[in-house]
Amino acid sequence: MRSERLKQILDEFPRVRALVIGDFCLDRWCVYDPGLAVPSRETGIPRTAVVSYEVTPGAGGTVTNNLVALGAGRVDIIAVAGDDANGWELERALRCRGVETRHLIRDPARQTFTYTKLLNRATGEEDLPRLDFVNTGPPGRAAELAMLEALETAAPDADVVVVADQSEIAAGAAVTGAVREALISAAAHFPEKIFIADSRAQVERFRGLIVKPNEDEAVEAASRVTGRQRLSVEEAGAILRRHLGGKLPLYVTRGPEGALLFEGDEPRLVPARRNDNPVDICGAGDAFEAGLALALAATRRLDGAPDYFAAAELGHLVAAVTITKRGTGSASPAELLALL
Repeated sequence: MRSERLKQILDEFPRVRALVIGDFCLDRWCVYDPGLAVPSRETGIPRTAVVSYEVTPGAGGTVTNNLVALGAGRVDIIAVAGDDANGWELERALRCRGVETRHLIRDPARQTFTYTKLLNRATGEEDLPRLDFVNTGPPGRAAELAMLEALETAAPDADVVVVADQSEIAAGAAVTGAVREALISAAAHFPEKIFIADSRAQVERFRGLIVKPNEDEAVEAASRVTGRQRLSVEEAGAILRRHLGGKLPLYVTRGPEGALLFEGDEPRLVPARRNDNPVDICGAGDAFEAGLALALAATRRLDGAPDYFAAAELGHLVAAVTITKRGTGSASPAELLALL
């Protein structure tokens, strides 16, 4: 991509209205001191002594952070949190980043999806198992109805709708079957809008949307569809695209190898912007998706139709910037131009 084309697309971002719906979590980054691992007098188990921490919005929140940093004209969210301390910290973290939270729905029977990450004070590395707060069942009916109502209100005003179906436990996802069907109906009703889904556990169910699985997710989904094992990524992508309707493109991300764009008869490789010394690759896929989604909507506005290849190139640029930062970083237009 030439710098002139990149600047043209970036200049269109302030006119793009985005909506992110799905799983939002709280990322709690805890720094612990291994030298303070004194065994408990009661159990004899050494403690993990946290000396400081910070919180950031994660999962769909990471996508949202990047949409805001990239200069989207408006970013709305639809998400479910528990009526608990982690939920209030998630709301505060979103508001601190300028995100409107009127559609952050509280479900008192649900705990807030939370990742607690433990970083060694001496090395800076995350070297202990995470402590995750997960949900094994769907949101309550009242929360589900509130999500459906919010989608009906917000989707008509959005240029791009990003679905963050990021729970590894499919049964605990915020995007329930009813919400997914409403999204599929909305995508059919608004063909001029971009609907794109990232799903860890059920990508094959988002018929009629652009989908962006990674390589493992694509192969696993295609195996669920066909019952076949040992599929290549090329086979998996082709199977998934046909299964999802065969009209919209499909992206399969492959880390530093780039992304495969399934649009015509043969997949096209969109090379990644390589970085041989990444600082932290956490959130790179979400960063890619944010850049991809905004660029699809922006090129539709500029050209009358989305530029699927250029949008993925821009997504790679966003990811390449964010992996130079600790945690789930974001990228600004100025940083993308400087990198290119």
